[in-house]
Amino acid sequence: MAIPDNLNGILITWGDRLFYPSNRVVKVKPSPRLSGDAARQRAAVIRQRIAATVVRRAPQVMVKVTGGGRGLRAIAAHFRYISKNGRLEIEDQRGEIMRGKGVLHDLAEEWRFSGSYIPDGAEPGHRREAFNIMLSMPRGTDPLAVQRAAREFAQVELRDHKYVMVLHDHQANPHVHISVRAESTLGKRLNPRKTDLHRWRETFADKLRGYGVDAEATRQSTRGQHRRPDRLWRLKAREEDRLRTARSTEYSEPRVHPSQAKVAEAWLQVGRALAGSNESTDRELATHIFRFISEIGARKATEQSRAPVHRVDRQQQPSAPSPSGKAPLPLMIRPDDRAQAR
Repeated sequence: MAIPDNLNGILITWGDRLFYPSNRVVKVKPSPRLSGDAARQRAAVIRQRIAATVVRRAPQVMVKVTGGGRGLRAIAAHFRYISKNGRLEIEDQRGEIMRGKGVLHDLAEEWRFSGSYIPDGAEPGHRREAFNIMLSMPRGTDPLAVQRAAREFAQVELRDHKYVMVLHDHQANPHVHISVRAESTLGKRLNPRKTDLHRWRETFADKLRGYGVDAEATRQSTRGQHRRPDRLWRLKAREEDRLRTARSTEYSEPRVHPSQAKVAEAWLQVGRALAGSNESTDRELATHIFRFISEIGARKATEQSRAPVHRVDRQQQPSAPSPSGKAPLPLMIRPDDRAQAR
């Protein structure tokens, strides 16, 4: 039995908000409306991502910009760091494999004159001449698959740039360090933003799936999570097994992050639409969605009950209303929603 087009339309509308939120530059012309086969294909992709998030709980890729060199000394120091002073193989954008302490100096000098001249040092506030990127997967992932996916990622996202990459598989989670020259061979400069990082995660996850690795790049808010990113010094200390103190979880008042209400609404809309489908696989997927929402609500309730809260004078500091003037939507489902899923 064919799936109604209106169901696919609902999945696309709310699924895009979960997995492809519109935080990019506004386009002059509106995006064309999908219909027919294009809409069905788009809805099928949304279903796959929903299943990966709420059914399989696929491992999430991590892509981070961990810093960058402002002068050649800093760039060369990072070459030594990621290659363990030349003991590990280092691969460049041409696919050439190098090893040894001596090649690191030659590589740095090649970068110095490949485009705008890079001096040894740089004044504070000077632009970065290189960016350091780390691509990582959880423990148990095949390191060679991570390396191959990172290689294909760099060929797509860092094309026209000089870069080097090194696989680290001797620690808990396999990861690849990439150092990329900020200025491309065409004279354009790399300037990664939040949207770029999310696209990079999507690309890396897609390349991993090409090697049979179940990987996803779902946003934290879509997974019902919200945490502060670790600082660079903490990342490096953990990587070198030097981290001895846990990060403080204290804050003045347990709050619901603004994006959580929008995410909860989107999950509910998708779940209700699938629960009313004439396909049993859709109805089963709706059951997983409602269970997932319940888990998020239970986890948030536990976090708020355990979080240390400083005393606040309610008379002097009334809580501010939300920008929309409405109370945030709780992460919970109604009894009739669960009944629909059955």
